[in-house]
Amino acid sequence: MNEGRRRRGLEARVQEMFVAFPCVGIPPSAGRHVTKLKISQQRWGLSLEDNDLWIAATAMAIGVTPVSHDRDFGRLDHLSVLSPRVERGGVNSFV
Repeated sequence: MNEGRRRRGLEARVQEMFVAFPCVGIPPSAGRHVTKLKISQQRWGLSLEDNDLWIAATAMAIGVTPVSHDRDFGRLDHLSVLSPRVERGGVNSFV
């Protein structure tokens, strides 16, 4: 498959994802969640990247469950995370 055709196919799949999973802004209340999560992490001697803290805080602020392979999210208090199980041909289920 030539690169142009492959790229168009990938772009089409990404557009489908954006429709299925709309992007949302970071609400102001996420800042409070970042602070709480960071304090909790420091209390336990753990360290999480700031980007991950903001992702988690945003999910908590808007009341959604993040889907991620990143195991670091499992170390956060008060956050449930779905981990996709990828099998040949794509994502088949969540654990």
